[in-house]
Amino acid sequence: MTVTQRRGRKIMMTPGELDEFLDTQRTCRVATVSTDGTPHVSALWFLWDGTSLWLYSVVRSKRWTHLTRDPRVAVVVDTGEEYDQLRGVELSGTVEFVGEIPRTGELRAELDAVETRFARKNFRVEAMPHDGRHAWIRLTPEKVVSWDFRKLGA
Repeated sequence: MTVTQRRGRKIMMTPGELDEFLDTQRTCRVATVSTDGTPHVSALWFLWDGTSLWLYSVVRSKRWTHLTRDPRVAVVVDTGEEYDQLRGVELSGTVEFVGEIPRTGELRAELDAVETRFARKNFRVEAMPHDGRHAWIRLTPEKVVSWDFRKLGA
């Protein structure tokens, strides 16, 4: 992961702040590109594992269709209403699909910890519910840009 933030270094998050922020937020906005080049943005729950962003997406969605054709993506996670409270992260790169499509719960060591944490964080249950409609997408970002406007008052 490369942090390529030239402007705004004063407000960028440290690695620890970035991890804490992504661990506590639930919803991201995923930007994909349609066949004709039109951008498409959709909201989705996510899990950050310290190096990758995990998305559990419906496989019969525009987002999925776009990503199978063109795996480049940009994801934004942000919060705050007032200017001096704005915080966020943009992560971009190329996604990969992990596990069976759609996910049925087949044993897969690579997904054990991810599914346990995702289920606890987003569904508030101990085991991942599999509905036969979703599958996993992993973004290991090539570029990360962050901001925390609360630092401007310090």
